[in-house]
Amino acid sequence: MSIQQRYTPEFKSEAVNLVLEQKLSQLVASKRLGIHEGTLASWMAAARSSSKPSAPGSRSTSELLAENSKLRKELAETRMERNILKKATVYFAMESLPGTCS
Repeated sequence: MSIQQRYTPEFKSEAVNLVLEQKLSQLVASKRLGIHEGTLASWMAAARSSSKPSAPGSRSTSELLAENSKLRKELAETRMERNILKKATVYFAMESLPGTCS
């Protein structure tokens, strides 16, 4: 009875990268990682047929542009909130000083 090993997507991606980017053979890469050669071969086949990037953290240009736009909007909103808080701080500081009633 064998226990089926589960591998993280990051591990699979790094294993595929050993073959694709570092030009190791599937046999050498599988021995280095301690996995069966057939397992690595199936990951290679999946990576070749997949339209998604194989490296973890890799995103398409459109995804990066969308995130950039979202972050710019959040930054503008945060700056606006900060400026409002600065003005409110000055206002309440002036109100709390003795002899400076408005």
